[in-house]
Amino acid sequence: MSKNQSHQQELDMDNFTRTKRFKLFEPSIGVIWFLLITAFCVIFSLFYFDYKAVSRGFRLSTRSDKILWVKIDGSVVEESENSSRKRVEFMKEECDVFDGDWVFDERYPLYQSKDCAFMDDGFRCSENGRPDFFYSKWRWQPRDCYLPRFDAKLMLEKLRNKRLVFVGDSIGRNQWESLLCMLSSAVHNKDSIYEVNGSPITKHKGFLVFKFKDYNCTIEYYRAPFLVLQSRPPVNSPKKVRTTVKLDQMDWTSWKWRNADVLVLNTGHWWNYEKTIRGNMCLHLPESTNNLKNLEMYWYLSEWVVSVINDPYLNLKVPGAEVKMEMEVDTAYRKSLETVVEWIHHEVNASKTQVFFRTYAPVHFRGGDWRNRGNCHKETLPELGSSLVPSRTWARYSIFADVISSYTNTSYVKALDVLNVTNMTSRRKDGHSSLYYLGPKAGPAPLHRQDCSHWCLPGVPDTWNELLYALFLKREATHARNSSTFGVEV
Repeated sequence: MSKNQSHQQELDMDNFTRTKRFKLFEPSIGVIWFLLITAFCVIFSLFYFDYKAVSRGFRLSTRSDKILWVKIDGSVVEESENSSRKRVEFMKEECDVFDGDWVFDERYPLYQSKDCAFMDDGFRCSENGRPDFFYSKWRWQPRDCYLPRFDAKLMLEKLRNKRLVFVGDSIGRNQWESLLCMLSSAVHNKDSIYEVNGSPITKHKGFLVFKFKDYNCTIEYYRAPFLVLQSRPPVNSPKKVRTTVKLDQMDWTSWKWRNADVLVLNTGHWWNYEKTIRGNMCLHLPESTNNLKNLEMYWYLSEWVVSVINDPYLNLKVPGAEVKMEMEVDTAYRKSLETVVEWIHHEVNASKTQVFFRTYAPVHFRGGDWRNRGNCHKETLPELGSSLVPSRTWARYSIFADVISSYTNTSYVKALDVLNVTNMTSRRKDGHSSLYYLGPKAGPAPLHRQDCSHWCLPGVPDTWNELLYALFLKREATHARNSSTFGVEV
């Protein structure tokens, strides 16, 4: 046997021995890391790189009877296993725009926070260090119709010489700033947009009025977290009482909003245990009195007190305290909503002012609340099935629905459009500011001080404004048709 043949046999035997020693199912750290990294790259590429590499798309809905797929152009294909549903145009036919799904859309967001000067630092999540961006790329798709795509120039033309006013809590401000950014994206000269009193947009608590000079319109915000009147405690009230809420009176700034052309109201986030300090409160009522018209009601943030106004029929000049009635925060919330509906009916000119009421936007704290280690910073995708928000969220929504339903057969709610965002927003656990609200220079907040109630911009409030836009256009078109029909009949 030649030396070459002998050497080759030795090599073959060596390779055979190595192969024999290798155990297929024996774990190797290097192999495991390689597989993990490969899997991560494949999954990440489906989201981040060109969707043309995916022939069909990926599943977005968890419902058994329908599958939504993102196509390569960002549009959505709906495959129904039970029926072939055809969507209609919202502007042409009736449709429940609040019944639908969140779908991923490459064409979103509608603007970038770095390009908008009309935004609090607390809403600039990407600039504040948030590493993911998927939260800004979800579009709301109604089940039975197509929404008109938001057109900032058209909206500004429709608002020419008009006032659009937001009133409510800081979540309402979140929506107001969203609309400022959406509209300003269509204005080349940003200096033509300014606050009429020269007030800064950051950390300003009263009211702000931004004017779009080229269109002679204003987009305004008034801080009124209860909508009803919040004021100082009555004389001789307990020292622990710092403020009061009068449930039968509107906020003192209401005279400034009632003549707006478009009025967007919201309340809800302050009607909770944390904001009101206690869950139960006490009413002091004269035993023989059922008529509350002669009573001036104060809702302390820690208790209820009814102060009796001098009245000859009651023959009382001091607060009565013969009967104590426990009243929970939800009951106070109900009374305040009734006051708002009554005010709209009696004080707002329905032929001039279009009134919207945006329903409660759920919070998504996990493992606590806003003061006790509640968190949401690990949420990066929507809840595409049923939402996991606390049951009290739906209790608050039910109160609102009950109040509105009680006025359905009257003329009280004819001037009121409801932006019913509670269900759709309950699924967006990924959209909150979480750790990224302190500003670009401060860096992320401590883990135990997260914000899971306010929203990143661009983000979820943009969708509320897209729905506002659609309903606004629909009302405008309906009003124009009715006016035309009336003219023909005359």
